[in-house]
Amino acid sequence: MKILLSGTASDSHTWNLVYLRLFLEELGHEVVGLGPCVSAELLTDACRRHAPDAVVLSSVNGHGYRDGLTAIRRLRSEPALTALPVVLGGKLGVAGRSQDEDVARLLEAGCDAVLGDDLDALRGFLAAGTRREVPA
Repeated sequence: MKILLSGTASDSHTWNLVYLRLFLEELGHEVVGLGPCVSAELLTDACRRHAPDAVVLSSVNGHGYRDGLTAIRRLRSEPALTALPVVLGGKLGVAGRSQDEDVARLLEAGCDAVLGDDLDALRGFLAAGTRREVPA
């Protein structure tokens, strides 16, 4: 499976992307890495250019909800990308509160899964190979 791996727009962390890339490659996936601080427009352009089978977005800095919502809305606005599986992992916010509402909004906007830091859930999501929701 070809996976497009990206950091969110405001997330400049690279160590998580290196780790995720190695994890995904060890599972046998082809990984196209966009790096950190990827805008929704750049992500959308890369999806059109690389035609991935799935997108994995990562956030470490705590703005995953805000950036993820912008990215998924932009992706879903493109007719050719409406069925592309997209999963968001990492830290969604900095408020220290329950993230259930944020997860629900991301799923409603078209995100297929919001997984936090659960690599087993990511493995399962990718192994399923179909568009589906995975509980957070």
